[in-house]
Amino acid sequence: MPKDYSLTAAPPNAQRRPKNAMDDDWTRAFLTRVPIGHVATLWDDQPFITPTNFWFDVERHEIAFHSNIVGRVRANSERHHRVCFEASEYGKFLPANVALEFSVQYAGAVVFGTIRVLDNDDDKRRVLYGLIGKYFPALAVSKDYRPITDEELKRTSVYAIAIESWSGKQNWPERAIQSDEWPPLRPELLG
Repeated sequence: MPKDYSLTAAPPNAQRRPKNAMDDDWTRAFLTRVPIGHVATLWDDQPFITPTNFWFDVERHEIAFHSNIVGRVRANSERHHRVCFEASEYGKFLPANVALEFSVQYAGAVVFGTIRVLDNDDDKRRVLYGLIGKYFPALAVSKDYRPITDEELKRTSVYAIAIESWSGKQNWPERAIQSDEWPPLRPELLG
């Protein structure tokens, strides 16, 4: 049975809509397919967030990505190992007849864990080929493109985030909540 990676302790702020919380299977599937995520790193007390493509390594239960050999992500990751990662997607904006019920269709996952820079060339290749396979599944190494060289590995930083906990959330209604205490929105405004 797969391990439950959801948050074990209740957060200090209660969920407004707990029915939107998704289970681990949903979160795994979401992280496997969504194309872009954001990794949050720290330099002393200054947080940074960086958009990136990524690969969810299901077997190792890690988020993997790469960046330049030098830069903010590399420096922050070597200094502070605690990170947060987010991936999301959005649909329609949903009008309502009550100001605080305006909404948006969304799905997302937040991951908490520790980051490390991979230094083993085999691990780096495995992650980089995992990334290529996610975004270009029809292409094959040594058939459609040249394999990764040792020189190329020296020019990139490859990271793995060991997932300690995560949460997935989805809210994808066709309409926002409407109130009977105010006139309904005109049909053309509902989309």
